Amino acid sequence: MEERKVGKWLVALMIVLLLVLAACGNESGGDSSEGAGDSGSESTGEGTKKGADDQLYSIEDFEPVTTNGGEAIDGGTLNFGLVTDTVFEGTLNWAFYSSAYDAEIIDWFDDELLSIDESFNYTNDGAATFEVSDDGTVFTLTIRDGVNWHDGEPVTAEDWAYSYEVIGHPDYTGIRYDSSFTNVEGMHEYHNGEADEISGIEVIDEKTLQITFLEAGPSLLAGGIWPYALPKHVFEDIPVAEMAESEEVRENPIGMGAFKVESIVPGESVTMTANEDYWKGEPKLDGVTVKVVNPQTVVQALENGEVDLVDSFPTDQYPDVEESLTNVEFLGRVDRAYTYIGFKLGEWDEEAGEVVMDENAKMADVDLRRAMWYAVDNEAVGNQFYNGLRWNANTLIPPYHAEYHDPSIEAPTYDPDMAKQILDEAGYEDTNGDGMRETPEGEELVINFASMSGGDTAEPLVNYYIQAWNQVGLNVQLLDGRLLEFNSFYDRVEADDPEIDIYQGAWGVGTDVDPAGLYGRDAMFNYSRYASEENDRLLEEGSSKAALDLDYRKEVYSEWQKLMVEEIPVFPTLYRAELVPVNNRVQNYSIEADWWEPQEISLTQENPETVQ
Repeated sequence: MEERKVGKWLVALMIVLLLVLAACGNESGGDSSEGAGDSGSESTGEGTKKGADDQLYSIEDFEPVTTNGGEAIDGGTLNFGLVTDTVFEGTLNWAFYSSAYDAEIIDWFDDELLSIDESFNYTNDGAATFEVSDDGTVFTLTIRDGVNWHDGEPVTAEDWAYSYEVIGHPDYTGIRYDSSFTNVEGMHEYHNGEADEISGIEVIDEKTLQITFLEAGPSLLAGGIWPYALPKHVFEDIPVAEMAESEEVRENPIGMGAFKVESIVPGESVTMTANEDYWKGEPKLDGVTVKVVNPQTVVQALENGEVDLVDSFPTDQYPDVEESLTNVEFLGRVDRAYTYIGFKLGEWDEEAGEVVMDENAKMADVDLRRAMWYAVDNEAVGNQFYNGLRWNANTLIPPYHAEYHDPSIEAPTYDPDMAKQILDEAGYEDTNGDGMRETPEGEELVINFASMSGGDTAEPLVNYYIQAWNQVGLNVQLLDGRLLEFNSFYDRVEADDPEIDIYQGAWGVGTDVDPAGLYGRDAMFNYSRYASEENDRLLEEGSSKAALDLDYRKEVYSEWQKLMVEEIPVFPTLYRAELVPVNNRVQNYSIEADWWEPQEISLTQENPETVQ
């Protein structure tokens, strides 16, 4: 592995040299980068494969569904790998989880009550059906017969109501309480301890729940209803403040999904068996084992059949295994995620439940933020580090949301001369001759950069960004001189650690395009702590009743994308291709969309295929 790390370091250094040469030889400093970015946008960011010698790939080269047409065996156990260099947190309940790795585990054993269609709108094909009042504010939800918890108890309307009561409770410690909950009639009073009940939630009978919302809008049909029940008979004797750490969440979680948890090795693995009472029918597999696989050893784990498939494969490793990893089929799609650079602009006010900007924050000057965006060449990063399977991003709505992503919006692309000009005009000058710029007030400017550890690219990538910023005279330094482990990174970012000025993160967006859950004033996930009246207005309009008109909603979110390019609380760096290698013995596995049928997955042989 040391040889690979050295190789990636050389790539990083070569990129820096190439960028310096481009800046010296081109007055505009970024014509070629802008051209590449435009091309990517026009093809939904899917890029163009340039030939084997270049090792550049397109997501169009991959299918999203396994093609194995062999005869299935009875049962068998599927081994699923979580690719991470850290342990998973183990908060295994939809109401309390915060990590994407925990969500991957929960997905195997607990279902949404409402299904979604190809446009990500709720349908009546799921475990529950719904009816909507004429004014769009009252939803009557009915749970089907035969939908049971893993302990045999039926899933009831009271369980569904209980999930709202817990998440809205004043003592709730999780991060799910957001605008989709505050839109429920009476939730504000309940959350503030002014009422013992939520007036907008009524249990009609054992299977029927009625929810009254304050405002109608498109988000109610695409994510605005919390679709997960919480088994009241399991949790009702546990104080809300203690639920997230309880054994019912950490050690013995239950759900209503195709598989049920048998045993847990904390942070390492979860063993599940088939839920014979599953409401969609008995699974074809006997069970599933989910286990952590380090990015450094994921190829070996796939080669020897230790895992059949993984949640996501490090795309930077694909060229190395394209021909040698013969026992798997690579599936691919445009990921519903993007990476970004975030700027700390304030803090989270726990009592008020909203972000509070700090006009004196180190990164408060939008010109400084804009210059930092111009200073980096994300198209080159996508090609050199990810072989074209990640590509330059222009807005905070990724191409996964094809109807709303606006590829025409002009965002800063690599132009170091422009970055220097912006900094000069804003008063950031090198006043002491050390090559690094001081603040407009003449004070030393050191920008502390937090980033996560991970695969082979993590260290050289962060060093590329630091060197690119150094090239325009900004003294950016890696926080604590090292990359942070996943959980530690998010603990410090969420806590608004004052040592962090900027950070590199990644978001997986929801099926509903509404970005309020990440960038709203009352969103705990709004880690940059940015707020403005215009942002409030556009986010409100995007989920308003008027936005039931698709064209109007597109227009609103196009305006919002432009606002974020102007205000730059964060800037997107890369959109992503998601690659998933699947062992050749696996049938009926799909990453085509965000709904799936785990009970239909089957195997064509008892043991995984291995590389011979």
